[in-house]
Amino acid sequence: MFDTHTDVRIPDLAPCGSADHEDCGLRMILDRLGEQWTVMTLAELSAGPRRYRELERALLGISQRMMTLTLRRLERDGHVLRHVEPSIPPSVTYELSPIGQSFAAQVAALVEWSRRTKSGIEASRASFDARSIQK
Repeated sequence: MFDTHTDVRIPDLAPCGSADHEDCGLRMILDRLGEQWTVMTLAELSAGPRRYRELERALLGISQRMMTLTLRRLERDGHVLRHVEPSIPPSVTYELSPIGQSFAAQVAALVEWSRRTKSGIEASRASFDARSIQK
């Protein structure tokens, strides 16, 4: 949007890391969000609890090691709850915690924004690239 657009209000954002700014946790969240499988895992779990193998089948291309690491990181951060039922073999189910549901809602908003702005970003890139080639 242009700064002349009157319906858009940008909150006052203080840069993380400045001397007078507290650690708001943004870097921690961006680290998690920047991991390839986080968003896809949140999306799968937003539909409800899933067993490990269901998640593995739904996340095409993820290795077992990467899925385990992703789930552990999300569980460590409090986004995912892990339930083990004592059976043979043990049944492990994952679901979003309240924090995870909140995170997934924010990620969903980002995904929706990216869908709406994708063509504009691609047009800007093409225009920029065309100018760069002409120089």
